[in-house]
Amino acid sequence: MAGAPNDIPDGNIAQLFIEAVDTHQKDHALKHKKGGAWESLSHRQVYEAVKRVALGLQELGIETNDRVAILSENRLEWLLSDFACVMIGAISVPLYPVLPPDQVGYLIRDSEAKAIFVSTEGQLSKVREVRDSAPTLKHVLCYDAPPEGEQGVLSFDELMELGDARAPRIQDDEYRAVALARDPHEVLTIIYTSGTTGRPKGAMLTHNNVASNVRSVLRIFEIGPTDVALSVLPLCHIFERMAGHYVMFSAGVTIGYAESFGAAIDNAGDIQPTIMALVPRGYEQIHGRVEQGIRQASPAKRRLANWAINVAGKRLDHVLTGKRVDPLLAMQFNVADRLVCSKLRAVTGGRIRFFVSGGAPLGKDLARFFHSVGLPILEGYGLTETSPVISFNRPGDFKLGTVGKPVPGVEVAIAEDGEVLTRGPHVMKGYYKMPEATAAAIDPDGWFHTGDIGVLDDEDRLSITDRKKDIIVTAGGKNIAPQPIENRAKANPYVSQVLMIGDKRKFPILLVVPEFSALRSWARSERIDCSDEETLIADQRVAKFVEREVLATLSDLANYERPKRVALLSKEFSVESGEITPTLKVKRRIVEGRYKHIIDSVYDLG
Repeated sequence: MAGAPNDIPDGNIAQLFIEAVDTHQKDHALKHKKGGAWESLSHRQVYEAVKRVALGLQELGIETNDRVAILSENRLEWLLSDFACVMIGAISVPLYPVLPPDQVGYLIRDSEAKAIFVSTEGQLSKVREVRDSAPTLKHVLCYDAPPEGEQGVLSFDELMELGDARAPRIQDDEYRAVALARDPHEVLTIIYTSGTTGRPKGAMLTHNNVASNVRSVLRIFEIGPTDVALSVLPLCHIFERMAGHYVMFSAGVTIGYAESFGAAIDNAGDIQPTIMALVPRGYEQIHGRVEQGIRQASPAKRRLANWAINVAGKRLDHVLTGKRVDPLLAMQFNVADRLVCSKLRAVTGGRIRFFVSGGAPLGKDLARFFHSVGLPILEGYGLTETSPVISFNRPGDFKLGTVGKPVPGVEVAIAEDGEVLTRGPHVMKGYYKMPEATAAAIDPDGWFHTGDIGVLDDEDRLSITDRKKDIIVTAGGKNIAPQPIENRAKANPYVSQVLMIGDKRKFPILLVVPEFSALRSWARSERIDCSDEETLIADQRVAKFVEREVLATLSDLANYERPKRVALLSKEFSVESGEITPTLKVKRRIVEGRYKHIIDSVYDLG
């Protein structure tokens, strides 16, 4: 067992919000892009805007414990809406903006939401489709101006005007006192897990669940008012909401909202963040862009870049193993850093102190690359049900390939079957209206069963092997953890997505969605027709090339876990197709069923 019993005092999110506003009083608390230019809000402006929204909600009849959904991309209004719910004791229900109308309708009905914030006409149209089937939904509140005269729909400005009308009747001291006195164990939010199997479950997180996690993280990360964070990941996901929203605001960090994931690199160049949080897929895409740039460079520049990255990697290996960096290697690294690595750092604004990674396992080779060029990634681990952080690598105390030590106040144990268990103030209250599922997840001693397989080393660092339900058992009875193998395969520049198949089969194989931009470049050099994806992957020269590339990176695996074949797919797994969740986790059963004919044809080859 690792970690220590909780010593963090109970608290609610309103306390963190008000303390931050009163303590920091910065002119640049938040930044967002409007009309092509960055605009800032001070802490005082944020406080006043939140109050207007909160009082507006009360004027509409929203009361303590009423559910209020938020269906929006990341934007300033998301934060204001969330903190407004916090201040009046409403329970927020964040929804992924990529969800189709039928799923939006299900979650509104299941949560019994009384109001919903929507960002755009596109999101509003989803609610229109399902509103008749959602009897509890009384108010739709639109960030962008909705069509005039639509019944039951208010603009965000109109909501704030309602708040202005209520303000003279509410003293600020009274408004604050009610929020500060709220029971820390009341439910703050219901977050529906985008499970890879079964229907979504609404995890009820209390104020104290999340507040304890915020205070715990702030004990191990030295961040403050001089830092700037770029918010890229969806705020509806607990990782970004806790780490990029509550933690950063509490510490006085300036938060800038990226216009979109695709615009994040350009936005980073604008505001020069010192901290960014991404999921592994984001780091894979940045790395892929770097590798593509190297491949397309002139031969001389390509040799220089590869030499520099190799030198940086050698130096990192010396540092991590405690070996002395000899004068020659130090000199080589200084040249490599000046000519290549510094330019890679400049891509994200040139001021990054560290990246944060969570939400899925980070490939060790990928982490090594970023660390070596001076962009350290600190990987953590957690789940929606644990608010979310269980463990984290710390600045100056990290080990690649692990998710670090338990954060303060959190206990971790490994069950006899290898499952990771955790206990502490971060563990959810339960699943909304699902007592049996709650009892199955949290045992009588308070241990939450994560469903992940992991190990603790002798320094209390946790490593996650795989999801318990994803372990492959071959026909020969061998157990294979697919995620580490998939992560290694994804490190290949010709691979975009990958899924290992092999349960109850004689041997494992890989389904691979190629990185088509890289693959087309190779195909053109070989004079192969690449007019479309189907034509490209149907060419046996292409199939053999990708298979050789991928299997070469896995040649050191044990014989029973080494994939024997690679099958190429022409379309990326997507949320819209139902093959991945909004958090980018592959729905293995759905993918296996959809491509069963391809999988069977590969195994028929023997």
